[in-house]
Amino acid sequence: MLDQIFDLPTPLLASVTFIFLLFALLTTLCISSLPRDKKTAPPDVSAAHLAPGVFGRMLEFGAPVKMVERCYRDYGPVFTVRMFHKRITFLVGPEAQAPFFKLNDDYLSQQEVYGFMKPVFGKDVIYDAPMKDRRVQFQNLANGLRADKMKVYVSKIERECTKFFAAWGESGEIDLIEAFSELTILTASRCLHGDDVRDNLFKQVAHLFHDLDRGVTPITVFAPNLPIPAHRARDAARIEMKKLFRDVVEKRRADPSLGGDGTDILTILMNSKYRDGRPFSDDQITGLLIALLFAGQHTSSITSTWTALFIAKDPEILKRVHGEQEELFADGKAMDYNHLNKMALLHNCIRETLRLCPPLILLMRMAKRDIPVTCKGNNYTVPKGDIVMVSPAAAQRLEEVFRNANVFDPDRFGPGREEHKIPYAYLGFGGGMHSCMGQNFAFLQIKIIMSMLFRTFDIELKSGKMPEIDYEAMVVGPKGDCTIKYKRRTTA
Repeated sequence: MLDQIFDLPTPLLASVTFIFLLFALLTTLCISSLPRDKKTAPPDVSAAHLAPGVFGRMLEFGAPVKMVERCYRDYGPVFTVRMFHKRITFLVGPEAQAPFFKLNDDYLSQQEVYGFMKPVFGKDVIYDAPMKDRRVQFQNLANGLRADKMKVYVSKIERECTKFFAAWGESGEIDLIEAFSELTILTASRCLHGDDVRDNLFKQVAHLFHDLDRGVTPITVFAPNLPIPAHRARDAARIEMKKLFRDVVEKRRADPSLGGDGTDILTILMNSKYRDGRPFSDDQITGLLIALLFAGQHTSSITSTWTALFIAKDPEILKRVHGEQEELFADGKAMDYNHLNKMALLHNCIRETLRLCPPLILLMRMAKRDIPVTCKGNNYTVPKGDIVMVSPAAAQRLEEVFRNANVFDPDRFGPGREEHKIPYAYLGFGGGMHSCMGQNFAFLQIKIIMSMLFRTFDIELKSGKMPEIDYEAMVVGPKGDCTIKYKRRTTA
């Protein structure tokens, strides 16, 4: 239930270089293919359906969603692609995907495929932690994302947005992806780190996070400790980040009032303990804060950008969004948690954005045991040792699941349709026990940003058309012009 938020590095799979290095690494984990039961084995994608040779298959992964969609049409919802001496088995569609989201790490494990994040998160954090400690870490992070904390976060995020949008002036043009990349980290810092860090240390935190972020490169997957400039900057940034938060923790312990209202996640982690009574170390606290920023920064900024562009592109939906906002705030009262719960249309616009443009285009696990899969009357066995992948980007555009699947239609989530309620069909935040524990915070953050954007400005796409999805990018977001023209609304 708590791990899908940490799937952020998965979009790196869109890089051909990343694919090469990933499977070179996986080859060292398993030099030869394990035997499989031919009677129940998923169909093996033949060479005739892929570009020839190993490098040809690597190129196929350069456009992974198209490859998955083509293989789904030709082979069905469960199929295997061989790369080097490893097999990658894809599960596509609600029924096939069910085991991926139902089974725990004893069956489908993250640790083997995401261990390269250890230099970023640190020793004994997330993937490097023993399972019993990892569960406690997840539990305490989840405590900071409960509904009672969300209510406090509303005013904090609104304050950041008010100041941010005030700097735009009366009219102009702005690149949304750049703007929202800045705004999401500002709002996240206010809620996750606390007022003392946001007000006094934000520039340092943002600079260090930038170096940590740039330290995850394609070669990191193969050689996370290779002494390249990006890794050296990453390691130096983590040392500085640890010192920075250690000083913050020491000052707060000497003077608890520095922690403000005590709702930020840093305070929660400072007070957290393992089941045997051990407190979280300063190094672990720093690593968990870094992990939360990694998990939410790109996904929220990308989703905010796409949502604003989709709404602005459709005059009818734009009119309805304005109407919903005007009705909710007709009394002139400040935004609160109840307002957000009543933004049904805006909520569904964000849902639909995540269906069409999920930042996480591939999720992956290592099969620790044979995995039975039943789909469309057929029984398959995914053997131990396979890399198991699910593609939200492909699965959420299946016409048999979502009507007019390539059309932006937020009403598909409304009463009478509710297409997302088919189990494991909608994967905007994962599914089942692997649902993202940060989804409530993400909706809160994005809804406040969108609400204030559309109440404050009239916007339109400068180019008049939607950008493409950049499936070849290191992080899957818009490809092309995300510039809007804006003018402050007279009713703002």
